[in-house]
Amino acid sequence: MNWLETIRTGVNGVRSHRLRSFLTVLGILIGIAGVIIAVGLGEGASGQVTSEINALGSNVLTITAGSSTSSTGVRGALGSASTLTLADANALSSRVDAPDIKAVAAITSDTEVLSAGSETATTSVQGTTPSWLTVRGRTLAEGRFIDNEDVQDHSAVAVLGATTASELFSRADPLGQTVDVNGVPVTVVGVLTSTGSASTSSSSTSDPDDLMVIPISTGAERIFGGTTRNSVTQIAVQSRSSQDLSGAYQEADHLLLQLHGITNPTDADFTITSEQSLLATNTSVDHTLTILLGGIAAISLIVGGIGVMNIMLVSVTERIREIGLRKALGATPRVIRRQFLVEATFLGLIGGILGVVAGLLGVLYLPGLIGDPISTSPTAAVGALAIALAIGVLFGVYPASRAAALAPIDALRNE
Repeated sequence: MNWLETIRTGVNGVRSHRLRSFLTVLGILIGIAGVIIAVGLGEGASGQVTSEINALGSNVLTITAGSSTSSTGVRGALGSASTLTLADANALSSRVDAPDIKAVAAITSDTEVLSAGSETATTSVQGTTPSWLTVRGRTLAEGRFIDNEDVQDHSAVAVLGATTASELFSRADPLGQTVDVNGVPVTVVGVLTSTGSASTSSSSTSDPDDLMVIPISTGAERIFGGTTRNSVTQIAVQSRSSQDLSGAYQEADHLLLQLHGITNPTDADFTITSEQSLLATNTSVDHTLTILLGGIAAISLIVGGIGVMNIMLVSVTERIREIGLRKALGATPRVIRRQFLVEATFLGLIGGILGVVAGLLGVLYLPGLIGDPISTSPTAAVGALAIALAIGVLFGVYPASRAAALAPIDALRNE
């Protein structure tokens, strides 16, 4: 029996038991689709967070205030303590003490409810200085940014992110419009250009375009309040270049420790993070998540492979007389083994192809349903198809070998 005849016989063997073959193919299909979607979810999440981190700039350090501790001993989040001040930001701007630092932007922020007419939005309101635009690497789509005169005069002006502007003024030009923030009316003087890395989620914390920027003095005196008007939540520091980032880190760390009277660096009441450290952490987390999701999908593939072995063993049992007749007519054990391997491989191939199609459809349509990005991974698709073929072969070896080992006389006597 040649290969063409073997393939034809194997395909007919699968077609003769359509329902059982369909259920077996379905198990492989689910496993393959699961692998593609799981890997796509991991890569999509990684790409989203990476783009948001990159929006901060490749030569930017973020200095965050320490955490406060309540009277009951509960420790708050980073930035909850008043350990950073405007004086710290001014000191970091010194060309003498910090020559590798190009620009500094003090930031104080909180989540506020904004209202404009009948529209409302909950967003991050950041009080800062004019250098924020340069440090964060942002640009204006229209209007102007806050200036030094706005800071000195505690002006009630604001610059909106693209998402916030569209939520509050979907049918009107935001410039010149009034937005109420915590009972204070502010005038919109500018709109930031979208970073292009906004999340599909409605959470403002994951969308860099969902914010309002106001003068830091206006935020401290008129909106945020608090007992310490000179404290800041963060200080964004831009080094002269990516190569000077390490030097800027050392200068900022040394200067702040000195200003705060801290001799042991482990007792620092602030935290300095860079894009590289955030990317490294993000990559590690996403890699672990992808492995976890892929492992769960792999279990489905194993179950599908067991299904292939099961149907082939049943097929061998049902076709003992056919096997005996073929051997009596001169078919060698090699031909019998090859026939059953072709059947198992065909099941794996069909399940793999349908699984890849289902996985790609899931990658295409699921993001709109779950609100999270899913990346298309050609490597995962090709790898999953190869795995499906391997499953057909590996889990078909034992049933094929069992069929090939049957003695013709015993097979023909089987009832």
